[in-house]
Amino acid sequence: MSRHALWACLGVGVLFLAACAAGVNEQVHTVNSDGLVAGFWRGLWHGIISPVTFVVSLFSSKVGIYEVHNNGGWYNLGFLIGMFSFHGGKAARGVVRRRSRPAVFEAELRIRTDEGESKIIHGAHARITS
Repeated sequence: MSRHALWACLGVGVLFLAACAAGVNEQVHTVNSDGLVAGFWRGLWHGIISPVTFVVSLFSSKVGIYEVHNNGGWYNLGFLIGMFSFHGGKAARGVVRRRSRPAVFEAELRIRTDEGESKIIHGAHARITS
């Protein structure tokens, strides 16, 4: 791929990412219908209940996942902490690694003695570990 084509692809990718950027929330630091501005603790709570509110928002236009009447960064921080602390998947729980057990097989073992006879030993255990 030529350098010009690479730069063109990079430019198009940057434009696509810029089109996905969130806009300005013009309702920051304004009160809602109850006269409240959501802060850190309300953001934390909204992050914790976000999966439930998402499902409800699919069926009701009166429910939103995110409170637009918030105090800005503190609400956002609370929302993210609430979301990731309860719904972070393996990152929140840590990686649980199962300890594999070695396989044990029972077999017959044939041993040749110094005198040239072969003996069969039944029930010999072989342990195979990785």
